[in-house]
This record gives sequence, C-alpha cells and structure tokens, in this order.
Amino acid sequence: MPDMTASVIAYASHLLAGAVVFAGFFFVYLRLTPYDEFKLIREGNVSAALSLAGALLGFVLTIASSITHADGLLPFLFWSVMASVVQLIVFVVLTRLMPDYRLQIEHNNIAAGMLFGVSALAVGVINAACLS
Repeated sequence: MPDMTASVIAYASHLLAGAVVFAGFFFVYLRLTPYDEFKLIREGNVSAALSLAGALLGFVLTIASSITHADGLLPFLFWSVMASVVQLIVFVVLTRLMPDYRLQIEHNNIAAGMLFGVSALAVGVINAACLS
C-alpha cells in the first residue's frame, strides 16, 4: 500500500500546484487586459467571454500536458510558468496588432473576441505539444 500513498500524494501535489499556477495565470491575465472581464460578461458580452475562455482553455492545456510529461513537481512548475509567459506574450502581440482591441471587446465585437480566444487556444495546443 505504500505505492498508493505516494500516488495520492503526487496526485494531490500536482492538483494543488496546477490550481495555483492556473490561478496565478488567471490573475495576471485579468490584470493585463484593459477592461473588466467579469463586468462585461455579467452584462452579456459574448466577445469578452470568448476571449477569456480561449485564454483559460489554452493555458489549462499546457498545465495538463506539463503534468503528463514533466518528471516531477518542479519541472511541472517550471514548464507551466514558461507556458504562461508564452500565452501572455501572444496576448500582448495580438493587442499590438489590433490597437482598438479594448473598444472591440467592450462593444461586443464577437469576431474580435473569437480571434483572441482561438489564438490563445491555438497557442495553448502548440505549447502543450512542445511539452511532450
């Protein structure tokens, strides 16, 4: 039964670490965006929801891949943080390519929200694949 205990500890530590890394990314992403996602989403702004959902899904894919492929907790944390930096850089680059991004999202331009959400998801898939 000692193997089971070690497995439960590994599971719990990765789950907790994954939740912390996810929360950290979520916090930084919310601070990086120039608008209040939750306010816009409560108002029914689909573009804000799409953009945020893509960013979160794209990042969680890298967390899952890192847990699967990293050899231990520290490598998992390292690669998760690196992946979050990549995700945030992509967001910054996209906002430079679309300087009126804030207005597009605030005015519920669903195409703009989808562009940002799908871009984040695509980069997350690439990030996840690189971790294998």
